Amino acid sequence: MEDTHKLLIIVGSVREGRFGPVVGSWVAEQAREHGGFDVDVIDLADIDIPLALPAASPKYAGDSYPRPAGMAALTSALEEADAFIVVTPEYNHSYPASLKAAIDWHFTQWTAKPVAFVSYGGAAGGRHAVLHLENVLTELHAVTIRDGLAFPNYFTAWEDGRPLDPGAPGYAKTLLDQLGWWAGALRSAREAAPYPA
Repeated sequence: MEDTHKLLIIVGSVREGRFGPVVGSWVAEQAREHGGFDVDVIDLADIDIPLALPAASPKYAGDSYPRPAGMAALTSALEEADAFIVVTPEYNHSYPASLKAAIDWHFTQWTAKPVAFVSYGGAAGGRHAVLHLENVLTELHAVTIRDGLAFPNYFTAWEDGRPLDPGAPGYAKTLLDQLGWWAGALRSAREAAPYPA
């Protein structure tokens, strides 16, 4: 469908015993029920993401950038997506190194595409992580969505794979509505003219 956008949900934590896949699964369910997206989920724990980077920048190397073969599925999914939702915890008032590495191995795949955030953590609900991610992804010419989802004290705020807050699905719909609007607007803009990065 012309009005359906390719949405990639990225589960950013690779820590043992992480809660990210639970949040990612619920977010994917909300996105599928929304109806405006063709939903794919990438779990960074399943991807080979070295911390050491090649000397060249992915911004200028383009398709010739030497990524590991194990990263091909991530690169392809980023390239094909019209929009992203990043699911992140908060570690020491920021986001996981796995997520930073996955971002840094790419550049043009993020350009002129919208990114929304779903975070979880202690009292702050991952908001510090999202603030840092907004700065990083703006540098890559992505468009960050204002209305995200944050789950403070997730360890007591979820049960059987679902948030206990009855308002959570409504907040998710707002996020998805805004993400869908931006996905359509930016896809049309990219098709009309190359982005001047």
